[in-house]
Amino acid sequence: MVPHIVFYCTWQVQTGFGRTGSHFWGFQGHDVIPDMVTMAKGIGNGFPMGAVITSPEIAASLTKGVHFNTFAGNPVASAVASAVLDTIIEDGTQKNSLDVGTYLMTELAKLRDKYEIIGDVRGKGLQIGVEMIKDKTSREPLPPEDMAEIFEDVKDMGVLIGKGGVYGQIFRIKPPMCITKEDADFFVEVFNKSVHNYMERR
Repeated sequence: MVPHIVFYCTWQVQTGFGRTGSHFWGFQGHDVIPDMVTMAKGIGNGFPMGAVITSPEIAASLTKGVHFNTFAGNPVASAVASAVLDTIIEDGTQKNSLDVGTYLMTELAKLRDKYEIIGDVRGKGLQIGVEMIKDKTSREPLPPEDMAEIFEDVKDMGVLIGKGGVYGQIFRIKPPMCITKEDADFFVEVFNKSVHNYMERR
């Protein structure tokens, strides 16, 4: 009989480095401890860098085979990553994510109450989702072509957001972690105008 091995790995590309505000790593908000954490992008702030964090036991097991990477052990990338982590701590970007993220979600909740097509506002810190629906009675997802109208309008007014969700009905708001309340106000103003424009055309 072969024993079952439970292995949990998490990928901290979008929820790491304090973005959720309450925790440095997204998984910490769910009372789990992964066996392995992989990360990239954020740790280098644009400099090509990736990292893996694991337990000493798992790391020791990796010495039994040949593993290599063209860029492994790059001292310049390691220095950049170390400086980025220092800056995150020194600049207080995790606290900023919590403070500005909470403020932004509160302001977006006001738009949810104002518009029939905003079904929900949810998230943690500066990882926010705005669910778009046809109406609050049916709660059916807003069709992709309607999502695209609002998305393009927001972009044309100078703000980039993402889309996600099972039906593509969620606007993903993940601004830089150095965003200010003034920046958040600008986004809310743009988003409000875009939704208003859509409702007028509808």
